[in-house]
Amino acid sequence: MAERTLGTLPVSAIGLGCMNLSHAYGETPAPEDAARLLNRALDLGVTLLDTAALYGGGANERLLGEAVRHRRDSFVLASKCVLDLADGKRILDGSPAAIARSLDGALARLRTDHIDLYYLHRLDPNVPIEESVGALARAREAGKIGAIGLSEMSAATIERAHAVHPIAAVQSEYSPMVRNPEVAVLDTCRRLGIGFVAFSPVARGMLAGAVRAADYVAGDIRLAMPRFVEPNLAHNLRAVAAFEALADEIGCTPGQLSLGWVLAQGDTVVPIPGTRSIAHLEENLGAAGLVLDPDMITRINAIFAPGAIRGARYPAGAQAQVGTELLPDEELAAG
Repeated sequence: MAERTLGTLPVSAIGLGCMNLSHAYGETPAPEDAARLLNRALDLGVTLLDTAALYGGGANERLLGEAVRHRRDSFVLASKCVLDLADGKRILDGSPAAIARSLDGALARLRTDHIDLYYLHRLDPNVPIEESVGALARAREAGKIGAIGLSEMSAATIERAHAVHPIAAVQSEYSPMVRNPEVAVLDTCRRLGIGFVAFSPVARGMLAGAVRAADYVAGDIRLAMPRFVEPNLAHNLRAVAAFEALADEIGCTPGQLSLGWVLAQGDTVVPIPGTRSIAHLEENLGAAGLVLDPDMITRINAIFAPGAIRGARYPAGAQAQVGTELLPDEELAAG
């Protein structure tokens, strides 16, 4: 597979988001099935695996430590701190002491002494970003991590963080349907030489044919996301249907079209779709060779013009922890 660069880290043009193997969408696969998928991804040339302390309260990191530790030299390992689960509750702590504890726990769960790319999962408003980044800079000096990343943070915060220590990658949700990074973050990353990692590049399955109704299983986080439930879902699925028609027109799947669109946004943009299905994994990676002409990009953008999608990305509590800038229509709704 072709490579792209995050800071100085060469990675496959499409990585693998590992979250849904342990977290967020209700049912999770058996450990042996998850291990089979992870190894198949590596077999197919994926060299970026993305996890976090939050995912399953450490379960996802343990899964990677058990499933692919024997292939540790063949991929870039990315994980995250600051967000975590404690007694089933989500906690946010960006203090240097908490970061150090989280990192040591992650290294133990991942069965390694080094994490290649370590992100601050969210900004803790009670801790200056300079202190949190400073903690990661010290971890890098100690050899525990290789590069520093940020997730769902504003352009202004990225600037402040980068002034303390070079940032290799910024991660935010990005797809034809979710365009928040275009407000300011993408331009900031390009100017500072920071790679951009797009999570949920098929819009949590909505752009991959996986959402037809709000019939999610218990524990699925989409049950609390306004754009994935009524009264917004039926409206949003009309835009999705138009998008799917474009995929049919050029002979690819909707998921591949969405990934192709993300890849077309610049050679430092790396999508990390997640899946629990090897068939879907192979389909996703097929997008690496998809080249979209400018007319197709324009037609996709027209489907998802401002205001086309109704409902917030997150419920209010989770949105309060997101620093990435709102789009103008989201600002009006919030106001």
